[in-house]
Parts: sequence; structure tokens; C-alpha cells
Amino acid sequence: MGNLKVTPLNAEHRALGAKMVDFGGWDMPVQYTSILDEHIAVRTRAGLFDVSHMGEIWIEGPKALDLVQRLSSNDASKLAVGQIHYAGLLTGDGCFVDDMLVHKMADDRYLLVVNASNTDKDFAWVQKNAKGFDAKVTNASPQTAQIAIQGPKAVEILQPLVPDADLSAVKYYWFTYGTLLGEKRLLARTGYTGEDGYEIYLPPSKAAELWRLLLERGKSQGLIPAGLGARDTLRLEACMALYGNDIDDTTTVLEADLGWILKLNKGCDFNGKAALEKQKAAGVERKLVAFELTERGIPRHGMECYSGGKKVGHVTSGTQAPFLKKPLGMCYLPTALSQPGATFEVDIRGKRVPAKVVPKPHYKRTK
Repeated sequence: MGNLKVTPLNAEHRALGAKMVDFGGWDMPVQYTSILDEHIAVRTRAGLFDVSHMGEIWIEGPKALDLVQRLSSNDASKLAVGQIHYAGLLTGDGCFVDDMLVHKMADDRYLLVVNASNTDKDFAWVQKNAKGFDAKVTNASPQTAQIAIQGPKAVEILQPLVPDADLSAVKYYWFTYGTLLGEKRLLARTGYTGEDGYEIYLPPSKAAELWRLLLERGKSQGLIPAGLGARDTLRLEACMALYGNDIDDTTTVLEADLGWILKLNKGCDFNGKAALEKQKAAGVERKLVAFELTERGIPRHGMECYSGGKKVGHVTSGTQAPFLKKPLGMCYLPTALSQPGATFEVDIRGKRVPAKVVPKPHYKRTK
């Protein structure tokens, strides 16, 4: 493994025979049986994911909200205690340092959950921006494990283990607390799969015990462990952006078609506001779109896109979708080509395969 970081569940993955890969400096399971089996399990039953590599940054103090507002594209003043929203952690150019989930724990306490490979960079950025604010910033990632149970049977499997919390009553993108393994745990009804489920936060010392307990209790209902491969195909079907592929520090919130997490009128200045106001007024020149191939082929990250014989973009994420059973992906295209129904071509190993822009998301669960 060399210098790879490991989660508290590393031994569990190896005992289950997982195929391990280097994922942003972490030794992580890409699959246990097959990406197809694990993907279908999450769509139809339930899957269990180790997401302990994710980053957790706490912002606390009298000016905690003011600092979150400076950092974020979204408007945290609209959050109620117990509520979560998706946001961009922005540069001064309106691009992404990262994307994140903002949890309002109290009026003076917020939890930012960020991407694993970006945690150190994000923490440094938050600390830099915290100068002058009466707020304490803490990187609690090393003290935090996270397990995600996702799928239509996820709540049914988890509920008997948390008798003091009504998990079905918690709305999507809200959180609660429940006693699990003898202690109160943070249980967030969030995920990165397009399915229902919970992300459970707990100390690393308890992670393996909970992992084994959930697999045992959920076995009769078809719960299986799932790796990063299925997590990627699931989030792509749901058109959830992946940092480093679909968004990065060269793509703005507006170009990423994430205008719904941009609150230009939230009543305060924030990183990237001026640049994004200017871009909105002028109009974006490119936009992140969802597409499907209309002939055989599999689109992959980095493949070039063409229209009228000219290169117009590249595939940011692509796959043969396991549940939808068709080749699809996301890419940046000129705004003139960004409307559903527009056609272009993807260069797959020298062959230009026809594709069409389709509405987002590719997949939306039935509630």
C-alpha cells in the first residue's frame, strides 16, 4: 500500500475479498463482487458503503454563519437546525475549491462535509478565509468515520438498530440523532447514489462493529457491500457531479449548470460573487449537460466531443449505465448545443459516435 491512507474498515474490505485501489491517496474498495451486481443492489435493495475517507470540517462560534456565508455559493441563513444543503466551496473566480454538504447543527455551529482528496486543501482554504471572523475551524476528519447505507430498503434495514429515532419521519437532506451501538450518532438522510438512505457518522473505533452489524442484519433483505465503482456509476445515472471530473477550479457554478445552489442575493458578499454576477449578465459560453449515445459505444472521461467537424468539448464522466442499460454521460458543450435534443459526436478510439443531449438527471428514483 506504500503511503496510502486507510479507513477504519480497511481490514473488513480485505476480509470480504474486495478489489482495492488507490483513490486520491486512500486504499479503498472499488468492488467486492462486480460493479454491476453492486449497482443493481443499491437500485433495487440496498448497498453499504465505506465513506470514512470523506472530510469533516466544523465551524463554530458567534460568527460561524458569517464565515459559512463567505465560503459558500448557497445561502446558509435559510437552513433550519437539522437541515442540510448542497453548496459550492468557491474561489474568488466563482469556481470550485470543492463541492460540499453544509449541515446546520446549531445557530453557531456548522458541519461541512467535503471530498476526501480535497480535505487538506479545503481545510487550509477555510482557515485562510476565517481570519477576522470570530469562529473556530476544526478538521475533525481523523476522528470521524462515515458509513452510508443506500437503497429502497435502507431505512427499513437501519430502523430496528435505532429504536429511539423515527428514521422515516426525517426528510431528505435533514438529519437526526439516534442511539446506535450504545451512543448517540449523527444520522443524515443524504447520499451520493440517487437513492434513499442514510450517512452515519461515528468514531473510527466503532466503525467495524457497525459495518458487520449492518451486513448481518441486512443480509435477509439483500444488503451487500458496495465499492467505489458502483458509487461512481450510481451518481452518474443521477447526474451528481464528481469533483475532478465534472467540476473543478476551472469551472464556475453557472457553467456546471448548478445555478440552483447559487444565491447571488443572499445579502452578503461571498467568494466569487462579483465574477458570477458578471458571468450571469454576459451569459455562459459553455454548460455541463447530460447525454446519451444513439449508437453502440461506451463514453469515457476525457473523450473528445465534436460538432460540425470541430472539437466542442470533452466527456467529463461516462459509462454503460448498469440500471438504465444504455451508454450515457456528462460533458461541457457550447451553450448553443446545450439544450435537450441537440446532437453531437463523441470520439471513441477514432470513431465518432452520434450522441444527443438529454434532460438531467438520467435517473430519478420513484418516491
